[in-house]
Amino acid sequence: MPNANLKALTDVGVSIWLDDLSRNRIMSGGFDELIEEYGLVGATSNPTIFANALSKEPEYDQQLDELAQAGVSRDRAARIITTDDVRDAADVFRDVYESTGGVDGRVSLEVDPRLAHDTDKTVAEAIDLWKAVDRPNLMVKIPATVAGLPAITRVIAEGISVNVTLIFSVERYEAVMDAYLAGLERAKANGHDLASIESVASFFVSRVDTEIDKRLDAMQEGHPLRGQAAIANARLAYAAYQEVFSSERWKALQAEGARAQRPLWASTGVKDKSYSDTRYVDELAAPNTVNTMPESTLQATADHADVRGDLVSGTAEASKEVFDDLAAAGIDLDDVFTALETEGVDKFEKSWAEFLDTVADRLG
Repeated sequence: MPNANLKALTDVGVSIWLDDLSRNRIMSGGFDELIEEYGLVGATSNPTIFANALSKEPEYDQQLDELAQAGVSRDRAARIITTDDVRDAADVFRDVYESTGGVDGRVSLEVDPRLAHDTDKTVAEAIDLWKAVDRPNLMVKIPATVAGLPAITRVIAEGISVNVTLIFSVERYEAVMDAYLAGLERAKANGHDLASIESVASFFVSRVDTEIDKRLDAMQEGHPLRGQAAIANARLAYAAYQEVFSSERWKALQAEGARAQRPLWASTGVKDKSYSDTRYVDELAAPNTVNTMPESTLQATADHADVRGDLVSGTAEASKEVFDDLAAAGIDLDDVFTALETEGVDKFEKSWAEFLDTVADRLG
């Protein structure tokens, strides 16, 4: 029986995914336990997660030894390791995938973050990863950079499910939704079954508060707008989602079997210890959303979440007032979102480099 707090969350319409993936979690039955007891229905990965897993877990030793003996290159070994893990995780979640009609039971794998500003190479790698994992419940992660937007359309047009990552602003999110709809239109023209394509848009939450709080602190200690930006930003994103996925353009695709691209709340681990450790779960509960949580947030939610139903629908006006107040206070929001995207891409590039270095060391 799933945990009561997590069940309350799913009753609102939230799909609970884990923001972690490792060979130990797959082999030890850790995922199975969370599926059974916590109602977990998906998992996401990123370069930082893989770097951490490889540096700590002995479950990779045998494969690394075999790859070293075979003389496999560093980059090739890295892709073999990650695609193997994601394929195995996808198999663990296959029953969830089947029981939810393909909505959940999803596992995500990111394209090489060094390609974030190269559309053609992102598309090529996304297709390669889709073929390498060869599981229908895979989602290929593509960043919502300017170069990533046309890549999203082209990859969706190939019938590939996509998790769009590193979204920080509502403006960019609107461009992501447009890219998704354009991809579906092309997929239909290409003869793909639209019902087989699933997508989520990963809207990053806590990092917005971290960046804006830092700027507010520089203006005034204990500024009254501290801690308000991230939730308001996500709630405005949800309002944009409701608008786009009730449009005539969407209804025409829906009639062909297309699925809505759900908002996914990412970066939901609280960075500021003065805030409740479940605030980005409690305050963002809404129908047809995904919350991908680090394990610490998942455990905190199970233990003491304060789920009070849908706290997002109908909040657009109040959320916009928060942003009007931030702008009036002197916060340059365009600069905030540009800085966050740049930092996000840089962090994943560095983590991937660390992962590759670890692989190289182990290969000898």
